[in-house]
Order: sequence, then C-alpha cells, then structure tokens
Amino acid sequence: MSRDASLDPSLHRARRQRLLNTLGDGVLILPGAPETLRNGDVLNDYRPDSDVLYLTGFPEPSVVLVAWRLDRRRHRAVLFVRPRDKTREIWDGRRFGTRGAQQRFGVDEARPIDELWSDLPEMISNDGSLWHTFGRDADFDRRLFEVFGAVAQRRRKRRLPAHPTLRDPRPALAAQRLVKDAAEQDAMRRAAAITCAGHVAAMTVTRPGMYEYETQAALEKVFRDAGSPRNGYPSIVASGANACVLHYHENDRRMRSGDLLLIDAGAEIEGLTGDVTRTFPVNGVFSDPQKAVYQVVLRALAAGIRACKPGAAWDRPHRACVRALTKGLVDLGVLRGDPASLVKADAYRPFYMHGTSHWIGRDVHDVGGYEDAQGRPVTMPVGAVLTVEPGLYFARDDRDVARELRGIGVRIEDDVLITKSGPVVLTAAAPKAVRDIEALMRRAR
Repeated sequence: MSRDASLDPSLHRARRQRLLNTLGDGVLILPGAPETLRNGDVLNDYRPDSDVLYLTGFPEPSVVLVAWRLDRRRHRAVLFVRPRDKTREIWDGRRFGTRGAQQRFGVDEARPIDELWSDLPEMISNDGSLWHTFGRDADFDRRLFEVFGAVAQRRRKRRLPAHPTLRDPRPALAAQRLVKDAAEQDAMRRAAAITCAGHVAAMTVTRPGMYEYETQAALEKVFRDAGSPRNGYPSIVASGANACVLHYHENDRRMRSGDLLLIDAGAEIEGLTGDVTRTFPVNGVFSDPQKAVYQVVLRALAAGIRACKPGAAWDRPHRACVRALTKGLVDLGVLRGDPASLVKADAYRPFYMHGTSHWIGRDVHDVGGYEDAQGRPVTMPVGAVLTVEPGLYFARDDRDVARELRGIGVRIEDDVLITKSGPVVLTAAAPKAVRDIEALMRRAR
C-alpha cells in the first residue's frame, strides 16, 4: 500500500464537514493530480494532490472527490477512482478500486472514474453553487462546461440558469489547511525529526574531497531509511560560492577544505514536509571570517524565532531578522551608518535578497494568505507552522566587501509551530551553534 495513504476516515470526514460548513450549500468538485510523463513513456514519480490527500487520505491518481453538505453535521462524499484491473495491476501495482476506496477511506460511495462525466449532471444543480478551482486543468474545465451545456439544454423549458454559480473553494480550503490539526502537527514533528537526522548525517560524513552529491546521498538515505517516501522539495547541497545561489541544484562540485557547505533539505512524511537549512564547514572547523558571518545569521535567526507569536503579523520575523542582519553587516564592516536608517534604505538587500518566512505543511511553500483584502499582513494563528530562514550572501566577485568575506554564503532555517504559549521550534535537533557543529564533526573524524 502507498505510504501516502492515510487511513483515518473519521479525521478526513471531519475535515470535509468543516470545509463544507464554511463553503455553505453547493457541490464541491475536487480533482486529484494527474500522472505526468517524465520522458518517452516513463512517468514522473507520482505525488498525490495536497488538497485531495488532506480531505480524503486517498493516494492514487485519476481520482475526483464530489461532496456536498446535508446539514452542519452531515455531508455526502463520493469518490471517483480507478476500478480494479488485473492486467494493469500486474504492471503498475495493486489498486484500492471502488470497494476499497469506500471501505477504507470513509466516503459514502465510490464509483469508477469513467462514470464521472455521465454522473455529474445528476449531482449538480444549475440553480445552486458549484465549488471548483478553475484554471488548473484546462481539459477538466472544458468537460465540466460541456456538462453545464448538456444540463442547461435538458432543463431549458424550466428556465433555470445556464449553469451553477461558480465559486472558488481555494480561499476557504487554504485558510483551513493553514491551521494544522493534531494529526498534522504530529506528522510535522516526525518529518522534522527525520529531516534533522538527515542533516546530522550530512555533517557527520562530509569531508574535503567529497562531491556535493555524496553528502546529498548520505542525507537522503536517512530520509528513506526512516520511511519518508520522498523529499518535500529537491535538496540544495551548495559548497563554497555555490551557497550564494539561492536555488542551486547541480550538487556536483567537489568540496575543498576551507569551504562552507549549505544544505537546504526536508523529508516528507504522511504528505507533510520539513524544511531545514544548515551551514557548516567541510573540514569541521569554521574560519574566523566564516564564524563572524555565521554568528550574525544565527543571532538573526534567534530574533526571528522570538517574533513568532500568535496574533503577531506574519512578517514580524522578517522585520526582526532584517534589523539583526543589518546591525551585523555594520559590525562586519560591510555597511556603514546607523542600522535603523540602513534598514529604511534597504541597504542590506545586496546581501540578503529573499524573505525570511513562508507557511509550511503539505507543500513546502504551503497554502495560506499573507495579506488581507486591504493589503495588510495577516496575523499568525495558533497551529500554523512557518519557516524562519535568515541568510547572508557575499558574491565571489563582489569587490565592495572585504576579500575574506567573498564567496561566503550562510543560511540557517528552522520550522516554527505557533502555539498559545509562543513559538515551538520543531527542528531544534539539527545542531546550529558553532560549538555544537564543530564538536559533532570532530567526533565523527
């Protein structure tokens, strides 16, 4: 059985009921993610759609959820899935089929996916609301509009509207997914623990002369050994000046003594991911310039985490990190002047060009708004998880900074759960103090 499957019918039923109560009367139609070709006739590794997985736990492709509310305590959910097929299962693996989907995933009914378009006309009403995310799958949208046309033609004598009122479920679904329930928080703690273990392994095995991909292999082996079916995103394993490339992905440089190695990687478990960045010396010992830069970033991280409080603006950690980084840049001699004035002038931007935080959960950049309707920052709700990831990057050819700083890139990132009593760092198990990193790497040698 797929490790993506979540067999907790009561949990998924409660999530659907909560969403449908928010949406109100109408029919929700939610297609899963399609399979896609990698090249030739080889498919990409399949990862279920986050929304479908959240609401059903069903892990297979070619699935569509149709659900509607009966009252505030009851709803009906129909899952259209691939039927059992002995021939295809020889090639592609066992399927749940309609019986397995209905029995194991807590839906009221499961039907063959091929019956979707013939059954939909009887499941939607032209004088009601239809909740569907248009624009994600052009072919699905086209066929849905064909259904509207057929229904309108059949009911034309009653002078009903040509189609239902079309509404977007994404805002309500994103707001619900932003606040992690107890099961999700538990999975995120496990994802964080696996992720941290992988980063510890990377620090333990790395030596001068190794290639970046060798360290990546050691890190991701820990992920797989712990039961993570995949990474939450492609691992960044960036040594030397490669650390100044924010989304570096080649991971093929041979590492040298004196390099720093920046690793940004996260393990996924039960559809939720960790997202951790650590930076450490390849030879196990920070040089004085590396340590000076690293300590500035570490202090900024601490300031950002302290700013993660329920009810505070979501960008408060960013503002706290910017202040700390700008002061640090003055202390390093990179900037001159009053730190507050330098912040207002965005003087830090050449060395810190990205944001500090994003929501994290089923997607590494998870759903959830960042601004309200008036363009003001939203506040951090209890149960949300966000990253705090300050960094400093000094390009190898930047002659405006001291020679000993050129080519240094440092980023440190943790995942933070917002609780009533303040921030909880889920990823604290990955060492980040200079003395802890050096001690770990010294013991491994």
